[in-house]
Amino acid sequence: MRFDDRIERFCRHLAVERGLSVHTVRGYRRDLAFFAEFLASKGTPDWPSVDAGLVRGFVAWRHRSSVGGRSIQRGLSALRSFFDFCVREGTMAGNPARAVSAPKAPRRLPNVLDTDRAGALVELDGDDPLSLRDRAMLELTYSSGLRLSELCGLAVADVDLEGGLVTVLGKGRKVRRIPVGRHARDAIRAWLAVRGELAGPGEGALFVSRRGRRISARTVQARFAGRARERGIGVHVHPHMLRHSFATHLLESSGDLRAVQELLGHADIGTTQVYTHLDFQHLAAVYDQAHPRARKK
Repeated sequence: MRFDDRIERFCRHLAVERGLSVHTVRGYRRDLAFFAEFLASKGTPDWPSVDAGLVRGFVAWRHRSSVGGRSIQRGLSALRSFFDFCVREGTMAGNPARAVSAPKAPRRLPNVLDTDRAGALVELDGDDPLSLRDRAMLELTYSSGLRLSELCGLAVADVDLEGGLVTVLGKGRKVRRIPVGRHARDAIRAWLAVRGELAGPGEGALFVSRRGRRISARTVQARFAGRARERGIGVHVHPHMLRHSFATHLLESSGDLRAVQELLGHADIGTTQVYTHLDFQHLAAVYDQAHPRARKK
């Protein structure tokens, strides 16, 4: 089987069997296409003969092309998953990418809103359907730390307002139940009271567009950014920023990293640990302002 055909077979596996999103599968396909381009430049069409030396050469090639460390790490991760798939299918004897390390990349801390700006953003005015819908989306995202895809994928039946819970379908089709705060529940109730003015017949999505169908991720991104400008937040706001803010504020208050991991739906606590760095920055700022030996004269 040609390399391109094997990539397509692998991508179908990611989408159908592992349940990864279209966006994630597209990223895998793109990274593997870079490797296919590299193999072609080396005259190595026989992909089962790829060894660790070729993979190291690919990493060096990407590095020389001024590709960032995080992108190289992501591409190497895609190769490891792809070759694992080939080994399971019996088309390769081993995984040559497992012996190769990517260059370390500086860890970028996520941008977050402080509690005052987060509160100012979600407390929208207006009682028209679009304002009530946008406030419900903002409140729910900040209250429960939802991913954009999770927010857009919600059905009306997924929200238990009496129990204060929302059921979401996360990455890898993993289902989790997350608490919903009082303000978010109130905002959702207000939205549900007028939702029928926008929702089309038989539409089960919790959040719908002007056309009455399930709202798209692009529309949510545009609405969040626009509402932030209206509220004078002063920075570009996107849904993931509210997710980051949720995690940071919760960790600052509770110090319970495992609980934050569960609420965010992270498979690896290492992913959640980035928020401990943010928390340390907060503590350091408090120390600088409050400790008598740290105050500047």
